[in-house]
Amino acid sequence: MTTRNIARSIPSLHTLEGGGVQIHRAFPIPQLDDIDPFLLMDRMGPIDYRPGDNTGFPGHPHRGFETVTYLLSGQMQHKDSFGNSGMLNPGDVQWMTAGSGLVHSEMPGADLVRTGGRLEGFQLWVNLPRRDKMSPPHYQELKAAQIPEAGSDGVRVKVVAGESQSIRGPIQSRTPILYLHVTLKPSANFTQPLPRTYNAFAYIVGGEVQFHGSSEPQHEDRLVLFSHDGDQVSFTNPGTQPASVLLVAGEPIGEPVARHGPFVMNTRQELVQAFEDYRSGKMGDIA
Repeated sequence: MTTRNIARSIPSLHTLEGGGVQIHRAFPIPQLDDIDPFLLMDRMGPIDYRPGDNTGFPGHPHRGFETVTYLLSGQMQHKDSFGNSGMLNPGDVQWMTAGSGLVHSEMPGADLVRTGGRLEGFQLWVNLPRRDKMSPPHYQELKAAQIPEAGSDGVRVKVVAGESQSIRGPIQSRTPILYLHVTLKPSANFTQPLPRTYNAFAYIVGGEVQFHGSSEPQHEDRLVLFSHDGDQVSFTNPGTQPASVLLVAGEPIGEPVARHGPFVMNTRQELVQAFEDYRSGKMGDIA
């Protein structure tokens, strides 16, 4: 097997989203628009809330793609216009297929608002192929204990989607996707096979990570985009502290993308229709 090299290494962009939530945006940013089939990657925080703080993501619509929320710390309450609601706690994952459209909110949980504390997590947007863009909204919610782990020799891998070290993640995706959270002790090495057709990237959550073919380690809040010159990726922890990496890959959809704000379709006309449907109340509202 041959190992992929780094195509680009890009620092994330610090900005605000929602009601003023501090985020590090990996993409879209001026240097990188998307990584088909992935449309957006944000790191939420880490934010230290004081008791009574309630900054989050109030009601907003989505159509035509999926949102993947992975919480590292804190508590997040979600609600939508179809009456669904739930609570995410550390290690939990919500894979929401917005499909034909809904309105939802993601706000700090009641316990976090009452006592204060740290909120940290990630949100990934995954495009849907044309055939699924108007499918009914759907949720896959996983508690931390439901996410299988693999690993040995100083490496631990949480397998959310796809397969690693003969362990398969529980998420059923509309197109082939890999979503791993890899932690490495100092000097540990990790190698993951990948089909050559997959687009793949890594996001450094913490520590130092050195990738195959690179003489310089990568640091926290950098996105590493891999080339297509191999059928596996490999990286090691050259530091003295544990390292943490999200490894995400997927089969490109290869269809036209028309996007504006919370809607991602294939044509401008479909975008216009999405805004009209939202304004006329067809996506509902949060009670």
